[in-house]
Amino acid sequence: MFSPDQENHPSKAPVKYGELIVLGYNGSLPNGDRGRRKSRFALFKRPKANGVKPSTVHIACTPQAAKAISNKDQHSISYTLSRAQTVVVEYTHDSNTDMFQIGRSTESPIDFVVTDTVPGSQSNSDTQSVQSTISRFACRIICERNPPFTARIYAAGFDSSKNIFLGEKAAKWKTSDGQMDGLTTNGVLVMHPRNGFTEDSKPGVWREISVCGNVFSLRETRSAQQRGKMVENETNQLQDGSLIDLCGATLLWRTAEGLSRTPTVKHLEALRQEINAARPQCPVGFNTLAFPSMKRKDVVDEKQPWVYLNCGHVHGYHNWGNKEERDGKDRECPMCRSVGPYVPLWLGCEAGFYVDAGPPTHAFSPCGHVCSEKTTAYWSQIPLPHGAISQKKTSLHLSHDCETDP
Repeated sequence: MFSPDQENHPSKAPVKYGELIVLGYNGSLPNGDRGRRKSRFALFKRPKANGVKPSTVHIACTPQAAKAISNKDQHSISYTLSRAQTVVVEYTHDSNTDMFQIGRSTESPIDFVVTDTVPGSQSNSDTQSVQSTISRFACRIICERNPPFTARIYAAGFDSSKNIFLGEKAAKWKTSDGQMDGLTTNGVLVMHPRNGFTEDSKPGVWREISVCGNVFSLRETRSAQQRGKMVENETNQLQDGSLIDLCGATLLWRTAEGLSRTPTVKHLEALRQEINAARPQCPVGFNTLAFPSMKRKDVVDEKQPWVYLNCGHVHGYHNWGNKEERDGKDRECPMCRSVGPYVPLWLGCEAGFYVDAGPPTHAFSPCGHVCSEKTTAYWSQIPLPHGAISQKKTSLHLSHDCETDP
């Protein structure tokens, strides 16, 4: 890591707090990364601190009075308790922290614009038909400007008027020490991995983070007004490998230290070339198979390996078992005659998802992305929360690893 006085030496590289990587994209958005809308976002130490911390609390009798109290030049959070009462908490500048905001809005306060991730979508147009459940100002991350550069997450972000507004129907309450707190409509959920983000990682427990950064068990449904139980022995501090679910997109947090231990794109390219150099052959057509370059990761190549997902046998592309009555969706493996999906194998190009630097020997089902065995084993165990309808009693597994050696 870098010395705390590095900002006095502009020639040195800026301090990097970490990166947020959106699950569901293999290295970049389908139509390319543009501006603040991208598949990953790096958080660097700002030239000047922009963090804020709570200060004065005001109790207003009317919404009009609350608006008068809320200064547009100062950050504040408004809690509407009823038509007759609103509590406004003013926030003051914090010279020791940097603030980064994430949400669906493209307004200037948002540093990282995140839109809904539709599984298997090939273009941004595939996601636009879905009504978004991601908040316009979903959450904010506060990073300490001095070592160890601790990052903490809070639900909701400040809008263009530097305000967070929790309406009358939002879940909110007064804490034991007299302060206010609340939850956003669809919630901000966080899961910290056990044993860190390593080859020994295990999934943790999903929790909900409040506007003030307190930790709670999940609500009965995503948008229920009744909050879960407060988890006293856990904090909102992000760890390497923490997952952040915004109800429509899930982000992976990687610390700068954690990223320094991950394989590089050059390493992944070397692994690809090593596999291709072995000249694997299709057991049916006896033609040589090869993974396409990372620049052509979305274009099926004639030498590309394909896999039968049910049995894991790898071949070159062929027309065996493509019978009309199966509508082309299921194919019969010529090696074992099992019937199931037949998909091309793709190299996993997002290095931040790897828990180790092992060779790409296993594939995810049903997409066919290939990476290391321990990486597929870890991600296949992750239960992703459902959307706004149901959440607590059912969970969606990202995928299951297919025992395949390409």
